[in-house]
Amino acid sequence: MGGKGKDLWNEHAEAAGQTGRRPGRAVAVALHHDPDQPDLPKVVASGRGGVAEQILELAFAHGVKVRTDPDLAEVLAAVEVDTVIPVEAFVAVAEILAYVYRANGRATAADRT
Repeated sequence: MGGKGKDLWNEHAEAAGQTGRRPGRAVAVALHHDPDQPDLPKVVASGRGGVAEQILELAFAHGVKVRTDPDLAEVLAAVEVDTVIPVEAFVAVAEILAYVYRANGRATAADRT
């Protein structure tokens, strides 16, 4: 996990005009984390096939940062919605969140110490 991901921040713009189907995209998981709260990241949506496509389309439509990491997606897809991510995913998710917060100009707790 972690090093096998690909950032897709601009994929929505690149995909404009396509049918919306993205081959090989079997799983999508959405996470929520508020760096101002002590809570750990939670899985807030998860799906396969058509549901995964809907999750991705909603993310792109709302400017949500997206990353492909098939191994991490499989681990997180096994977690029930509204449940904290498993310990096995902490490092990979922390790396992604740190990148997203930096990209958005918002420091993480680790960056502030």
